[in-house]
Parts: sequence; structure tokens; C-alpha cells
Amino acid sequence: MPLKFAVLYGSVRAERAGIGSALFFVRKLEERGHSVQFVDVKEYPLPFLDRMYKEFPAGTAPESLEKLHGILNSAEAFVVVSGEYNHSIPPALKNLLDHFQREYFFKPSGIVTYSAGQYGGARVSVHLRDVLGELGTPSISSVFNIPRVLDAFDRDGTCKDPALEKRSVRFLNELEWYADALKAKRAGGLPY
Repeated sequence: MPLKFAVLYGSVRAERAGIGSALFFVRKLEERGHSVQFVDVKEYPLPFLDRMYKEFPAGTAPESLEKLHGILNSAEAFVVVSGEYNHSIPPALKNLLDHFQREYFFKPSGIVTYSAGQYGGARVSVHLRDVLGELGTPSISSVFNIPRVLDAFDRDGTCKDPALEKRSVRFLNELEWYADALKAKRAGGLPY
């Protein structure tokens, strides 16, 4: 059954090594028949967090926050794609995540991390799991780490590593399973 996904990509660097990995997941989800909104933080400039979206009186939030609220609120699951900056989350991605809260509640997330080195952003995935859980979008147990990202994808999302193609199937199967399960539970009411 088709689902609504938001793929969140958090780098604003001029030479964004991970853009191909984010576009890969957009395409893979679309190939499975899902509706996908790609949220590139570079396309949605946000101020440093002063007020969360929910703290603005109705109709007064900046336009970029209104658009993002609509995308995140309608999504039924999230794929969060992050590079590793000093063993942690890129500031633009953290800022995006922190501007919202209720939009994430009781919807699963999948963590995709990358780095130029051999560990594929493994350290940032630990931080992301904590942040996403606190925001109410629990991450699935599988994490999709991409080592040597410059060799793994073209900038348009074409995968150059058959092993990553194969791993993506299991990762997305698990995320879909959780998305379906939580969608059914939300339809029956929330726990508060």
C-alpha cells in the first residue's frame, strides 16, 4: 500500500558529497510506488532556532516553516540522510529537525549516514537515533551507513556499488513495515 515519505537531507556545503545518496533513496521509494517529498535544507533556509513552528500564532510563521510543516505533517515516515560532522549531526540538519515536533509523532524514521571514510557516518547515527527518538519519530533498528560516499553514488543518485543496492532492499522493507504498522495504530487513536 503506498505511503507518504519525506526524505530529509541536511548538508548545505558547496560540494555536497551525500546528495547522491539522498536522491538514491528518493528514487528507490518512488520505485516502490510511494509518494516522496525531498526536503533539502539548502532549498528551505531557516533561521537559527528561536521559535519552533508550533510557537508561532496561526498564519504568522515564515513561509519556509509553513511549507515544511505541510510536508512533515503529511509524511507517514521519514528517511534522514546525514553526513558526519565532527562525529555528529550537521548544524543545518539539527536546526531543521528542531523547528518541529508534533509533525514527527508516532511515525518511524530510517537513518542513512555517510562519510568519505571507511565508517560511513556510524558515529552520527548514534546521535541521530537519540534526537529522532526524542522528537517522537523512533528510528528503525537498521541503519544504512555509506562508507566512501564519493565512490558509492553519482550526484544524480545513481548507485555505483551493487552491495548498497542489495542492502537498501532490507532497509526499506523494514521501514515500510514500521510505517504500515504505525499508520494503522495512529488510525485507531493516539496514546494520549
